[in-house]
Amino acid sequence: TMLLHKNNSDQKGNSYGCHENYLMDRRTSFKRIVENLLPFFVTRQIYCGSGKVGSENRNHPCDFQISQRADFFETEVALDTMVKRPIINTRDEPHADREKYRRLHMIVGDSNMSEYTIYLRNGVTAILLSMIEDGAIDRDLSLSNPVRAIKEVSHDPGLGKEIQLDNGKRMTAIEIQNEFLDMALTYAAKNPLDAVSRDVLEKWQHVMTCLQDDPMGLVREIDWVAKKQLIEEFIDRKELDWDDSRVKMLDLQYHDTRPDKGLYYMLERQGRVERICSDEEINAAVHRPPDDTRAFFRGECLRRYPGEVFGVNWDSISFSVGEDPVKRIMMNEPLKGSRRHVEDLLNRSGSASELLANMG
Repeated sequence: TMLLHKNNSDQKGNSYGCHENYLMDRRTSFKRIVENLLPFFVTRQIYCGSGKVGSENRNHPCDFQISQRADFFETEVALDTMVKRPIINTRDEPHADREKYRRLHMIVGDSNMSEYTIYLRNGVTAILLSMIEDGAIDRDLSLSNPVRAIKEVSHDPGLGKEIQLDNGKRMTAIEIQNEFLDMALTYAAKNPLDAVSRDVLEKWQHVMTCLQDDPMGLVREIDWVAKKQLIEEFIDRKELDWDDSRVKMLDLQYHDTRPDKGLYYMLERQGRVERICSDEEINAAVHRPPDDTRAFFRGECLRRYPGEVFGVNWDSISFSVGEDPVKRIMMNEPLKGSRRHVEDLLNRSGSASELLANMG
């Protein structure tokens, strides 16, 4: 039997990541991206962390920390993902037109169970990247030592610790995130945002207000808070210490991906967590690609012409039709190939050879 746990460390010193990828405008200076993202990534764990019992990788002992991943970062910017892990990773394979796009490959986040936490993590980061592209970050929040700071923030579930900025000031993680939120609200007032971005902004505001008042008020929304409350209730009930093996087992069990065994899914069944999607939407998404990107064309080709597809990549799809040489269709534009672009073409093409003929 193979058991899968959606977490980030094995408690024996090994860590594995949760990778996020964002498509950016190639013209945006990488230096500017790094300067703005370092303080953001160091502090966003206060609502993105999955929570963890104990510490690893020769870091200060602690009972409970906010992030699973923080103990494993050793440098600010680099290409590695396995050794000397950087807060900002420089891998850049856009799987799209290199002249126009950069792929920002992020290894700094935790593997989250809560849909609300995942939604917030990706949504807020996407808004921030748009702001960086548009030059809308007008405050310098550079940290004096980001590698030390990411661990300090993680090891402080009370959220009161101040971290050192380059300009001599000291600020808490909440204060730094509030600066980013404030800039985002100014940005939203000047730029029309889509409905999802507006929703993300509202949720970000709600979460920041709760973190300031009482983090434990976010037990329905944020992974590390839900896990902390679950474990504290268990410790009180059984009269245990934090370093008891049963407590560590509970930490692991939160991330068990079996719906009938995982503690997160138990909370979900009991209606104790906020959902973003319904089970029906999740099951449908397994088979149905999003309508508004090239994934629609790729997914529909696989569904309609499975016997004629020779190979599939992020940015291309190849067909093997009869005796003809393999034909490759390039998909360098992530937003082309959407339902609006290609549904009519696909409906007119009963086979891959008809599709290729119709595409000229």
